[in-house]
Amino acid sequence: MNIRINELPLHTLTNSKNSKLKVFVDLRGLVFRLMTSSLSFEIFHNIPGESLLQASPGAFHSKFRLNRKTKSPMKRIIVMRQGLNCSLALLIAFTLALAQAELLALPQSAASEVAGQGFTDAVGFGFSPEASGLDNIKALQRAVDQGGTIMVSQPGTYKMAGTVYLGSQTTLIFGNNVFLKKVAEQGAFSHVLLNKGALTKTYDEHITIEGLQIIVNGVDVRTFKDVYGLHGQLAFFYVKDLRIEHFRCLDLGQVQYAVQVCTFEDLIINDVIIKGQKDGVHLGRGKRFTISNGTFQTYDDAIALNGNDYAVGNPELGWIEDGVVENCHDLNAEKTTGYFCRMSAGAWVDWTSGMEVQQSDTVVSSGRLYRVQAKPDGTVYKSTTQPKHESGSMTLDGINWGVVQTNVTYTAGVRNVTFRDIYLDKPRTGFSIHSDNDKFDRSYYPGAKVPVQEQLVFDNIRVLYGQKSDFLDIGTPVDVVTILNSSFRNNRIYFHDNKAMSDYLKTKISILGCVFRQPGAMDLVVNSVPKKEIALKTSANIELSGDFLAKVIPGAGIITVESDLSGLQKFGN
Repeated sequence: MNIRINELPLHTLTNSKNSKLKVFVDLRGLVFRLMTSSLSFEIFHNIPGESLLQASPGAFHSKFRLNRKTKSPMKRIIVMRQGLNCSLALLIAFTLALAQAELLALPQSAASEVAGQGFTDAVGFGFSPEASGLDNIKALQRAVDQGGTIMVSQPGTYKMAGTVYLGSQTTLIFGNNVFLKKVAEQGAFSHVLLNKGALTKTYDEHITIEGLQIIVNGVDVRTFKDVYGLHGQLAFFYVKDLRIEHFRCLDLGQVQYAVQVCTFEDLIINDVIIKGQKDGVHLGRGKRFTISNGTFQTYDDAIALNGNDYAVGNPELGWIEDGVVENCHDLNAEKTTGYFCRMSAGAWVDWTSGMEVQQSDTVVSSGRLYRVQAKPDGTVYKSTTQPKHESGSMTLDGINWGVVQTNVTYTAGVRNVTFRDIYLDKPRTGFSIHSDNDKFDRSYYPGAKVPVQEQLVFDNIRVLYGQKSDFLDIGTPVDVVTILNSSFRNNRIYFHDNKAMSDYLKTKISILGCVFRQPGAMDLVVNSVPKKEIALKTSANIELSGDFLAKVIPGAGIITVESDLSGLQKFGN
């Protein structure tokens, strides 16, 4: 039994082997309190302005009562103080003796609580490293259904055979050396944790997850049992005021994302380490977010900001806006694809009879968004029957139409996002301002409004590898790109089209206070989009090599330049 007393208000003494015991001590105040699931015991004194450490002999009184669940009579006890050490020793010994006697009579399923403070220890509900995965999800579900703050303090690996659903006003805290390990006792499943409102598209609010460590253990599937398009190991859909802290997942599989959040407001993801195959953090539409202090070693995207996505990639579409990604590391790995961060845009049109559609195409009909949910085999379908169903999916003209959302928008993308203090150790494209046009997804439907991604800032981005690769890969219209205080090697900004949009509009690029480490010539901006117009301004930059020479290649477009960089001072096009 570990006992610890500090001279701080409201500290907890916990029996680490039997978590049914909770003791509060306020040495500066008026109360020494023991709480168990059925026992309440208080020692206090009634001298105003005097703490327990100052109390005179005879000032201590106590009462011993049972909670309302029992009907045992009240007992009163008088405790005399005869010096600090003696008194504290007496109080602790007496209290623990009472607790041990009481705990022997408690059922194993009794909950460990800190009364009046909203703390619940899930171990008291039967959540245990020794329990089966099925028993554990039932136990943890009972615990989180209490709301408030739920703790898992006992170290160990807890088997999980299904999803646990979290409601509003819930904080779930995992202690050190606590792991949740997926097991397929009743078949494979996707989410370890999911918010309850995801099932009904009802916002949950004020949810915090701290210290969660997931062991995927090969249970890596997209079941879409709960929500089509949602497949994060840790997933939230329709959520406000969500905070994820100190998250770890080191065996991410090829199918599921580690963390997925879609349709959100006010999101904080801080202190994460994610390693494996699929995306680390994958966001859908939402606003006001921070992703910070992350270490990633993923084969696919470390971070995906996918306002538009594959039909299976996110449950809803729209804009991801007003966010910060900061102090993150993209670690090197033997194999890789994707990007450190993908920012995906899209646009679609109203349904019309006779229109041709393919996998992942989106249409607006009857005040809702519908998407084609089919195999990614390149099949083109002709739609003559208007989708009007209110939920789920329906096959019309051989096309499986799924209802996406009632919040109608015709464009999606990313805007007003800052990337700051990013360290790129993996030789791959750092950032993709992105759209797709392939058998998996046609981001832009011909004739739709052009989606313009807006106001993207890259501050103190450090390229740590020596291989040639793109810093920015731009395949959609974007209005302004600002790059400052960053360090480059042979890393260009590359504009290309997706063979869908007819106009990629004008882009302004500002490069300020950066360090260029490349010796010799470097392609700084390369364009392959016909009629694309780019305005490049650079100033206050540093060239480390005496023979450094920056180049721009306009292709069939136009690049205007105002620059302090060697090779560009006299450039004109």
